[in-house]
Amino acid sequence: MQSATNEAPGILEAPREEVIAPLPRITLQAFCETPAVAATMQAAIADRRMDKTHARIQMGGPAAAVEAFRTAPTPNVIVVETLSDPAALTGHLDSLAESCDPGTKVIVIGHVNDIQLYRDLLRRGVSEYLIAPLDTLDLLRALSELYVAPDARHLGRVIAVIGAKGGVGASTVAHNMAWAVARNLDASTVIVDLDIAWGTAGLNFNQDPPQGIAEAVFAPERLDSNLLDRLLSRCSENLALLAAPAVLDRTIDLDEEALDPLLELLRASVPCIVLDVPHQWSSWARRTLIGADEILVVAEPELASLRNAKNIVDLSRATRPNDAVARLVLNRVGMPKRPEIGPGEFAKALGIDVLSTIPFDAQLFGTALNNGQMIAEIQANGKASEAFTQIASALTGRGEAKRNRRSLLEPLVSKLKLRKAS
Repeated sequence: MQSATNEAPGILEAPREEVIAPLPRITLQAFCETPAVAATMQAAIADRRMDKTHARIQMGGPAAAVEAFRTAPTPNVIVVETLSDPAALTGHLDSLAESCDPGTKVIVIGHVNDIQLYRDLLRRGVSEYLIAPLDTLDLLRALSELYVAPDARHLGRVIAVIGAKGGVGASTVAHNMAWAVARNLDASTVIVDLDIAWGTAGLNFNQDPPQGIAEAVFAPERLDSNLLDRLLSRCSENLALLAAPAVLDRTIDLDEEALDPLLELLRASVPCIVLDVPHQWSSWARRTLIGADEILVVAEPELASLRNAKNIVDLSRATRPNDAVARLVLNRVGMPKRPEIGPGEFAKALGIDVLSTIPFDAQLFGTALNNGQMIAEIQANGKASEAFTQIASALTGRGEAKRNRRSLLEPLVSKLKLRKAS
């Protein structure tokens, strides 16, 4: 019996695309009986969500699992495919239970839709029973839910925004898009400025918080929900900022997994997380992009942007086969006297549609940046403001929110409101 995990759309008119949480650092062994299930298992192991998981696949089904753990310790998760009749399967599971270490979780993949078998397996402590054939996301969902608390099913969507090259306005797009998610779509949102040395999120929102991203990244052992609450700076009712210090008091040589604790905490606390990723290529930047639920590439309509955007899109295709390919936004379109590559040519070269084009308007964007305001605060009904709302809707899977209804979630941003009031 395959489990259904679709949640009600909640406060929004359009249903939200499901988010499957990454698995923690665990060990897993799978015992398959058919090549099809083994291939699905292999595809799941290669997925970004299982990046921390140490996994092994072998053939043989339940009998092989029983034999493998007679004298060896069991992993955190055992996945067993069976073609056996119910009596033989339950016999093997009873034998396996004699060898299982406390805390080991078992998922059974069967080929029979039998409710009585399902109930018998649950009584024996099996965590889930899935029916083959199943796709990679079915398996990933079942594995992920082993480690997601029942009261934390609403997982935050992580959107990574990066420029195809420096100076294309990726931060401006990220901040205005996040503002549109928070205001127009009524979703609590946190912007994380990952350009620790040069970040502009604080300037763009006219904020100068004493603490921010540096305290979260450079002291991960201290990071918890209370510290994160103190580090966040509230920009509006639904929008908070984890700002960069933008000082040169240290070099930024982060480990590849340096952001993992912060992102795990945010994902469990806030519906939408927008990462303003600097234009650099390091192990942590690559990991951040690949690990996000959505990648947004911001480019200008010229050759260098085209080349670099294609490299990022191709990387997303190669490393994220179970996710949507990176999205593309063309910024500063229609700059006077500049020869430009048309959106159609851009899309054809990358093999994806252009999600949105943002017109060049030096007066509008310059005024917003200098005033520490968002575009919609200056020109609410303009083309640029409409583009940011369109981008926000596409990346979150959300429609227009009903402004008179409150969120069903209580993320960290709500704590900021209480703190501000006191």
